[in-house]
Amino acid sequence: MKNTKTRMLVEGAVMVALATILSYLRVVNFPWGGSITVLSMLPIAVYSLRYGFRGGLAVAFVYSVIQLGQGILVDGLLGWGLTPVALVSCILLDYVGAFTVLGLAGIFGNKKWGAIIGGTVMALMLRFVFHYISGVAIFHSAGMLWEGFATENTWLYSLIYNGAYMLPEIVFTTVGAVVLFKTPQMRKLLVSPVAPDKDETNK
Repeated sequence: MKNTKTRMLVEGAVMVALATILSYLRVVNFPWGGSITVLSMLPIAVYSLRYGFRGGLAVAFVYSVIQLGQGILVDGLLGWGLTPVALVSCILLDYVGAFTVLGLAGIFGNKKWGAIIGGTVMALMLRFVFHYISGVAIFHSAGMLWEGFATENTWLYSLIYNGAYMLPEIVFTTVGAVVLFKTPQMRKLLVSPVAPDKDETNK
């Protein structure tokens, strides 16, 4: 049991570090904000699929704190001119909430493809929901997304703003998870004895 906990802690630290590094590797940076990263959420999703959503939530929370630090130090969160209430709300929605829910990827287990795909998509969709609510409730986003398209509809703006980078992230991360668990060698490594083990492997 002690060795298992130690392994979980070590792997959790590795996955958080890997996710953090990948979050800096951005394939696309949109001019209006938001970016598509190189599978930065995949390590957290894989950890949750491997060890279950409880361990996944713990690791994802640590990742959310690191993302908050990145938001403050790199993105200049404290200089956005938000009121104290808006700032706290932004921290809770766009950082703590949005990244912690990634740990729910393993809520359905990791034995069947439906569980892997469904859990990963659900977790990432929940992140999108947090960002979407933040865009509507805190930033009241309304304006021009790109040349030739402008809207005063806050709901539509937040949908397009956040959907532009989250939809590709959801697709790429889900495909990445499937590829990893589909490879026999990787699947044998990733399916941990401490993870939910109620279903038989779906071959």
